[in-house]
Amino acid sequence: MAGLGYLVLWLARSVAAAIAVWLGGFVWFVASSYLMHTDPSSLTDAIVVVTGGRQRLETGLELFSAGKAKKLFISGVNQHVDRDELLRTVGPIPENAACCIAIGRTAADTFGNAHESAEWMREEGYRSLRLVTSWYHMRRSLLEFGRAMPQVGIIPHPVYAHHVDPERWWSWHGAPLLILGEYDKYLVTWALPLLGRWLPQPSPGPPLRNAALRGAVAVSMPGSGSVQ
Repeated sequence: MAGLGYLVLWLARSVAAAIAVWLGGFVWFVASSYLMHTDPSSLTDAIVVVTGGRQRLETGLELFSAGKAKKLFISGVNQHVDRDELLRTVGPIPENAACCIAIGRTAADTFGNAHESAEWMREEGYRSLRLVTSWYHMRRSLLEFGRAMPQVGIIPHPVYAHHVDPERWWSWHGAPLLILGEYDKYLVTWALPLLGRWLPQPSPGPPLRNAALRGAVAVSMPGSGSVQ
């Protein structure tokens, strides 16, 4: 019985410690995300907007219209929405700006946004970007974008809601749940590389015999040296 009581006490203390660490991390997540520093005056090669709300797109277009980057890339656009239709939702766009706005359609989540944007950045030859997304989504986005393009300089530009609609229950009750969910997603994203190191990796299959012989066989031709 004494051993069982010790085990229960140890489990209770472990659970309490885990909850304390989780809560401490959540406080850090909210505070550091909401108070994240940005540099609105710096110029970058590109502005990347992660879709997920009209305000994100409006902010990205305002920054682009102010000359903060050469091009604007909107990642994660619905397959059935074309560029002009998307831009009409935020009002008229200057003609000299519309030609330098690109959209990506392959991303379905933050991981996809990062890799879709990385591919576009490589195609353009760009080395810096300003990342526009909601403030609570910025930590996870920076994590994914930093992994997808470690050689690219990234300036965060978080977007904050101007007001809360008192007529919508989600504005008051759903927002905390949204932030809690985003925190848990951030933890999972952060931990995935660590889990990959601990989990056993599948053993590679046997090398192809033809591939092994390809670089080893040389045919000598009279007067012409060796041809591989």
